[in-house]
Amino acid sequence: MTAGDVGIVRHRFADLLGEPVSHYTDAVVAGGFLFVSGMMATDVNGELVGGDDVVAQTEQIFENIESVLRRLDTSLDDVVKVVVYLTDVADRGAVNTVRARRFGDKRPTSTLVQVGALVHPDARVEIETVALMPPQLRKSS
Repeated sequence: MTAGDVGIVRHRFADLLGEPVSHYTDAVVAGGFLFVSGMMATDVNGELVGGDDVVAQTEQIFENIESVLRRLDTSLDDVVKVVVYLTDVADRGAVNTVRARRFGDKRPTSTLVQVGALVHPDARVEIETVALMPPQLRKSS
């Protein structure tokens, strides 16, 4: 049995996101869920957006995440889990202002971890997400 037999579909969005810096894809649909790879505040050319401003970086990350979700007919309303990686846990409050505005009352489960570094030396935050695919798309993706 291959991955295709059990409904795993990998998505790469070269028109939305920069080239992966490692061996991964942007999103995978499997088992009725959409797994979005960790996003940093980069543009389509892979350039960091937001300078040293963790709020600006977080805004760009959510723009990237929402672009992937929209492309796969989902939204932040469908997100069930986020994992936030910060280079400084003191940035949690600033990042949470963006999260609260973006998610509103539809809070996902969450994990927040401080890390020693991210793959881009000036990145301060990286966020990965898991969303539930809408019922009509769970089998067809």
